[in-house]
Amino acid sequence: MSMAPGDGGGKRRYHSPGRAERARRTRAAVLAAAHELFVARGYAGTTIRAVATAAGVSVPTVEQAFGTKRGLLKHVVDVARAGDDEPVAILDRPPALAAAAAADAADFLAAATAEIAVVAARVAAVQAVLATAAAADPEIAALAREIDAQRRVVAAWLVDGVRTRAGLRGERERAVDAVWTLLDPVVHGRLTAGCGWSSGEFADWLADALGRLLLPDRG
Repeated sequence: MSMAPGDGGGKRRYHSPGRAERARRTRAAVLAAAHELFVARGYAGTTIRAVATAAGVSVPTVEQAFGTKRGLLKHVVDVARAGDDEPVAILDRPPALAAAAAADAADFLAAATAEIAVVAARVAAVQAVLATAAAADPEIAALAREIDAQRRVVAAWLVDGVRTRAGLRGERERAVDAVWTLLDPVVHGRLTAGCGWSSGEFADWLADALGRLLLPDRG
């Protein structure tokens, strides 16, 4: 008797759209509750049990979906950065793809920095939680370094996007270092929460700053 590839001779897996939708809603409820509690109580003051209670689920449900509290915080940060829980990289999402389709460097920077400002505003509160926790928790410090590394990938994408459209002022790695620094959430926080800038004003400033930093002098 032959078997279909991968069925192992056992029963077929049953896929229930209703069950998948319930799981999706449960996951979203847990992430929303965790985000609210992390921001309100900080990382140390938030427990898996408190998140489960706020989300209306059991502790094992949270642990099965996210593992440890560190894993839960990582997912909360990822969702704040991306805007949803879909497994799609930031640079593969529509805003980044739209920026990548821009023909010239100015349009590329304008589109990219508009989205960067939106993401920075969305992630600001939980990013502050992460920074505070990292100072006292080596595991969270490692998570913060992971997110810093992800920000460097975005910085390199911006630098290369300008370079392919208009050339580049100076040496690439130094340019990536500088852009990585400008994308630090601390910069956004200082200018918005600290100085009262709007998200649009921040985006315009960042596009101008990146243009001045990266574009070759045409004079």
